[in-house]
Amino acid sequence: MTEPAVTPDVPDADQRVTVLERRIAELEITHRDRLLRAELKSEAIRAGMVDLDGLKLVDPASVEVGEDGQVRGVEALMKALRRSKPWLFGLASTSSTAAAPPAQPPEPPHATKMNHAEWRAARAELLKRR
Repeated sequence: MTEPAVTPDVPDADQRVTVLERRIAELEITHRDRLLRAELKSEAIRAGMVDLDGLKLVDPASVEVGEDGQVRGVEALMKALRRSKPWLFGLASTSSTAAAPPAQPPEPPHATKMNHAEWRAARAELLKRR
Protein backbone atom coordinates (compact mmCIF):
# COMPACT_ATOMS: atom_id res chain seq x y z
CA MET A 1 0.00 0.00 0.00
CA THR A 2 1.39 3.38 -0.97
CA GLU A 3 0.86 6.53 1.03
CA PRO A 4 -0.82 9.49 -0.64
CA ALA A 5 1.53 12.30 -1.67
CA VAL A 6 1.35 15.31 0.62
CA THR A 7 1.34 18.62 -1.17
CA PRO A 8 3.01 21.33 0.84
CA ASP A 9 0.80 24.19 1.81
CA VAL A 10 2.82 27.18 0.57
CA PRO A 11 1.30 29.90 2.79
CA ASP A 12 1.86 27.76 5.89
CA ALA A 13 5.45 27.08 4.85
CA ASP A 14 6.12 30.78 4.31
CA GLN A 15 4.56 31.59 7.65
CA ARG A 16 6.63 28.92 9.37
CA VAL A 17 9.80 30.26 7.80
CA THR A 18 8.92 33.78 8.96
CA VAL A 19 8.16 32.58 12.49
CA LEU A 20 11.36 30.54 12.65
CA GLU A 21 13.49 33.42 11.35
CA ARG A 22 11.95 35.71 13.98
CA ARG A 23 12.61 33.08 16.67
CA ILE A 24 16.26 32.72 15.59
CA ALA A 25 16.72 36.48 15.79
CA GLU A 26 15.20 36.50 19.30
CA LEU A 27 17.49 33.66 20.38
CA GLU A 28 20.55 35.49 19.04
CA ILE A 29 19.60 38.59 21.03
CA THR A 30 18.99 36.50 24.16
CA HIS A 31 22.32 34.72 23.72
CA ARG A 32 24.16 38.02 23.24
CA ASP A 33 22.57 39.50 26.37
CA ARG A 34 23.42 36.46 28.48
CA LEU A 35 27.00 36.43 27.24
CA LEU A 36 27.31 40.14 27.95
CA ARG A 37 25.89 39.78 31.48
CA ALA A 38 28.22 36.87 32.23
CA GLU A 39 31.27 38.81 31.07
CA LEU A 40 30.21 41.88 33.05
CA LYS A 41 29.73 39.79 36.21
CA SER A 42 33.05 38.05 35.74
CA GLU A 43 34.95 41.29 35.23
CA ALA A 44 33.11 42.96 38.13
CA ILE A 45 34.19 40.18 40.47
CA ARG A 46 37.76 40.42 39.18
CA ALA A 47 37.71 44.18 39.72
CA GLY A 48 36.52 43.70 43.29
CA MET A 49 32.92 44.89 43.05
CA VAL A 50 31.35 44.44 46.48
CA ASP A 51 27.75 44.05 45.30
CA LEU A 52 26.87 42.92 41.79
CA ASP A 53 23.74 45.10 41.95
CA GLY A 54 26.18 47.86 40.96
CA LEU A 55 26.04 46.42 37.45
CA LYS A 56 22.61 48.04 37.10
CA LEU A 57 24.48 51.36 36.85
CA VAL A 58 26.45 50.16 33.82
CA ASP A 59 25.47 51.09 30.30
CA PRO A 60 26.16 47.93 28.28
CA ALA A 61 26.03 49.89 25.00
CA SER A 62 29.73 50.70 25.39
CA VAL A 63 30.57 46.98 25.28
CA GLU A 64 30.43 45.07 22.04
CA VAL A 65 30.19 41.40 21.19
CA GLY A 66 32.20 40.54 18.11
CA GLU A 67 31.21 38.08 15.40
CA ASP A 68 33.62 35.59 16.98
CA GLY A 69 31.73 35.80 20.30
CA GLN A 70 34.45 37.78 22.08
CA VAL A 71 33.26 40.59 24.33
CA ARG A 72 35.34 43.75 24.02
CA GLY A 73 35.42 46.80 26.24
CA VAL A 74 34.45 45.21 29.56
CA GLU A 75 37.80 45.93 31.26
CA ALA A 76 37.72 49.59 30.25
CA LEU A 77 34.11 49.86 31.41
CA MET A 78 35.01 48.45 34.86
CA LYS A 79 38.00 50.79 35.15
CA ALA A 80 35.79 53.78 34.35
CA LEU A 81 33.14 52.60 36.82
CA ARG A 82 35.79 52.11 39.49
CA ARG A 83 37.01 55.69 38.95
CA SER A 84 33.52 57.23 38.93
CA LYS A 85 31.95 55.12 41.71
CA PRO A 86 34.75 53.79 43.95
CA TRP A 87 32.36 52.89 46.80
CA LEU A 88 31.10 49.96 44.71
CA PHE A 89 34.49 48.27 44.90
CA GLY A 90 36.53 46.67 47.63
CA LEU A 91 39.87 45.01 47.07
CA ALA A 92 40.47 43.43 43.69
CA SER A 93 40.41 39.66 43.78
CA THR A 94 42.73 37.25 42.06
CA SER A 95 41.91 33.90 40.62
CA SER A 96 43.37 32.21 43.69
CA THR A 97 42.15 32.79 47.22
CA ALA A 98 44.61 30.36 48.78
CA ALA A 99 47.27 31.77 51.08
CA ALA A 100 50.79 30.43 51.34
CA PRO A 101 51.19 27.89 54.13
CA PRO A 102 52.89 29.18 57.28
CA ALA A 103 56.60 28.53 57.60
CA GLN A 104 57.45 25.65 59.92
CA PRO A 105 60.85 24.42 60.99
CA PRO A 106 61.73 20.98 59.65
CA GLU A 107 60.87 18.14 61.99
CA PRO A 108 63.58 15.71 62.99
CA PRO A 109 63.07 12.23 61.61
CA HIS A 110 61.28 9.74 63.88
CA ALA A 111 63.12 6.60 64.87
CA THR A 112 60.05 4.53 64.11
CA LYS A 113 60.20 5.58 60.46
CA MET A 114 63.90 4.70 59.99
CA ASN A 115 65.48 1.45 59.03
CA HIS A 116 68.25 0.08 61.28
CA ALA A 117 71.15 1.65 59.35
CA GLU A 118 69.50 5.10 59.35
CA TRP A 119 68.79 4.80 63.05
CA ARG A 120 72.43 3.92 63.85
CA ALA A 121 73.67 6.89 61.75
CA ALA A 122 71.24 9.31 63.45
CA ARG A 123 72.19 7.94 66.91
CA ALA A 124 75.88 8.35 66.15
CA GLU A 125 75.26 11.95 65.03
CA LEU A 126 73.39 12.73 68.24
CA LEU A 127 76.13 11.22 70.41
CA LYS A 128 78.79 13.30 68.56
CA ARG A 129 77.00 16.55 69.47
CA ARG A 130 77.15 15.80 73.24
